[in-house]
Amino acid sequence: MLSRLINFLRACWRPSSDRSVYAGSDAAGRQDGLFWYKDSGQHLIGEFSMAVVQANNLLEDQSQIESGSLSLLDSGPYGTFAGIYDGHGGPETSRYINDHLFQHLKRFAAEQNCMSVDVIRKAFQATKEGFFSLVAKQWPTKPQIAAVGSCCLVAVICNGTLYVANVGDSRAVLGRLVKATGEVLAIQLSAEHNASIESVRQELHSMHPDDSQIVVLKHNVWRVKGLIQISRSIGDIYLKKAEYNREPLYAKFRLKEPFKRPILSADPSITVQELEPHDQFLILASDGLWEHLSNQEAVDIVQNNPRSGSARRLVKTALHEAAKKREMRYSDLKKIDRGVRRHFHDDISVIVVFLDSNLVSRASSLRGPTLSLRGGGMNFPAKSLAPCATPIELGTT
Repeated sequence: MLSRLINFLRACWRPSSDRSVYAGSDAAGRQDGLFWYKDSGQHLIGEFSMAVVQANNLLEDQSQIESGSLSLLDSGPYGTFAGIYDGHGGPETSRYINDHLFQHLKRFAAEQNCMSVDVIRKAFQATKEGFFSLVAKQWPTKPQIAAVGSCCLVAVICNGTLYVANVGDSRAVLGRLVKATGEVLAIQLSAEHNASIESVRQELHSMHPDDSQIVVLKHNVWRVKGLIQISRSIGDIYLKKAEYNREPLYAKFRLKEPFKRPILSADPSITVQELEPHDQFLILASDGLWEHLSNQEAVDIVQNNPRSGSARRLVKTALHEAAKKREMRYSDLKKIDRGVRRHFHDDISVIVVFLDSNLVSRASSLRGPTLSLRGGGMNFPAKSLAPCATPIELGTT
């Protein structure tokens, strides 16, 4: 028995090959209990920093950064892609997005031989449809997958243009230097789809004029049909297709009356802007961060400290705030195991993408480094003691 355990641990922490790096090495980030972080790395047009902290029994947040070719073709386009996928009800949808969205984006970029709003919208659509197909296949044996969903926030930087696409309530914030004062201002780039926002409630009412209960104030929180805070997501099929809102789905998810049109949407809000020399960095994060930090507070933390460790610093600051709200010390919060930890804070994922203006202006002619990294990377079962490392491709061309 002991020898089997030793062999298992050796397999988990085996040295990396030339083409793959394993979680636990610097190249793929480091794990410290429920905390995963990659303090510093290089993408096509600057540096980046990533961090993830787990609160749920199973990590429901997923995240990734990809840099190099944004197409299946060697001719490009080239750039950087970053995504934050904040799952709910389970990890299946966020994991599915992590596995498929970027591949769909590359396929459509190859078809159009460019990056565009249409490419991004088609990638979201293909991912949405792919996950629905998965739910349809698994419904007979695993019906609760119909109640699993995810927010999806994506930033694509290509040829000096920044695209931000979002469904749900994760957030992208740009740090922009004001030369006259030397300040770096926070500019929110993503539109959020959360029923706590009055304009979102108005949108829901206009889309469902015959349903007076489309949004309900429940325990002082606005929820769509009294069930969910977000109005747009990938997954959550039980609120998009009536045939999946029935037994054997758990009663708490079933509506009393059938619906004729989808209650939730998967259409992303997309913004496009040309990057300027005074655009310093981009912060992408799940709502777990923004529950504890304002946009400007997050930007100030990144701006007023070394670049290395920026994402980890943001997550730690949010955890300190979470502990303070519960009148406890951060050191005590760290001792609380996953699952129970969810009562104190959510899973939190952060990517900070620094923008080197010299590289941004030359981006169309750049070909490397090629980067592919997933945040966390260790979705180990609840109550397991040791994660087994997952291979992650990382190379240069």
